[in-house]
Amino acid sequence: MSVCLSVSKCLHLNAHVNMQWTAVVYAALMTGSSICSVLGNLLLLLVVLLNRSLQTDTWVLTLSFCLCDLALGISTIPFGIHNSLSQVKSYPTKSATCKGSAFLFLLLQLASIHSLTWVTVDKFREICFALSYPVIFTAYRAKIILAMVWVYSILNAALPLFGFGSYVYSETKFLCVPSFKPSSIAFNMLFMVVGIIIPIVLMCSMYGYIVYIARNQVRRGTFVCNEDHCFYVPANNYFKSSIVMVTTIGKHN
Repeated sequence: MSVCLSVSKCLHLNAHVNMQWTAVVYAALMTGSSICSVLGNLLLLLVVLLNRSLQTDTWVLTLSFCLCDLALGISTIPFGIHNSLSQVKSYPTKSATCKGSAFLFLLLQLASIHSLTWVTVDKFREICFALSYPVIFTAYRAKIILAMVWVYSILNAALPLFGFGSYVYSETKFLCVPSFKPSSIAFNMLFMVVGIIIPIVLMCSMYGYIVYIARNQVRRGTFVCNEDHCFYVPANNYFKSSIVMVTTIGKHN
């Protein structure tokens, strides 16, 4: 009997140690992710703010997803780090802390993804519809789109607070997240399909088409110009033509 108790205690102790190591590794990874997110987005903000040429009519969309990712890095991720190190097993179902953190997490995630999607749409139109681009994407329309993105994100994140779906604490993620139980299938479909899948598919499709156009342009070659002349650049001769261009500019100077 004593042997069984000893074995049971050893197994329990090993499981506890393994869980602690898992929590420490998770916290370390989340800390690294948080630091990279904060520093990367601060750098992007600094570059855009200091370079006025980057402040186009649609730069508010870039600012939006940048601020969302920055906010995730200084709010939601540290919350997960605290929970993992503190070995938090659960939160009360109606806990304001859990619901508030889950609402903020979903809000920032949706706003970031949809802002990034519209930035991709902006670049796609700029490349594929260059002549009509200034008319299609104006500063006013960019602000309208941004307002719609945030209204959608706020409404979607608020739905579980009013009974359509629910937020629960995930022991594996150490965060409060949307519940994926069968009772919340309608909200999950809305969140996953409209909020995540469609934007990602659209972005991949548009970037794929941009790459396709770029490859066709490379095959046809292009023109490189200095102050006096333009030179045709064959697809297989970029390096030599670059030397010619630099030499010509040097002689001109």
